[in-house]
Amino acid sequence: MNIKSQKDFFSGLMFTVVGVGFAWGASNYNVGTGARMGPGYFPLMLGIVLAFLGGLIMFKAMVVETEDGEKVGKWAWKPLAFIIGANLLFGVMIGGLPSIGLPPMGLIAGIFALTIVASLAGERFKLSEVLVLAAVLAVGSYLAFVMLLKLQFPVWPTFIAG
Repeated sequence: MNIKSQKDFFSGLMFTVVGVGFAWGASNYNVGTGARMGPGYFPLMLGIVLAFLGGLIMFKAMVVETEDGEKVGKWAWKPLAFIIGANLLFGVMIGGLPSIGLPPMGLIAGIFALTIVASLAGERFKLSEVLVLAAVLAVGSYLAFVMLLKLQFPVWPTFIAG
């Protein structure tokens, strides 16, 4: 069988590999039953569903005709670098880097840094829009994680909160 859509085939392959990885990783935990789920139940089911969907997408990519074969394009290195960098920066902002003496900057500053750096990955950048988005995300995250879920992590930088 020929691959008729490279984009669909390789995205389905990625879903299948990630799904199998999740299912395999979940097998190290107690799965339990549907009535008494263990910590490995949800990742196992998620992995199975993801692998199944990936298989369906790969099958479709080999059966359904497309005009040009939907070739996979060049890698978008700039967005990839900014998105990965934004997530790494968020982790550093939340936890700090004790090895170099950088204290945790907290959730609010971390979300602002994450939003600003990640928005640089796009086609256009408008600081006022990004700051509004960051403020909405910061308030929503504070309400969800600190107020509702009662998670214990720094919200503000240590030099402000003490």
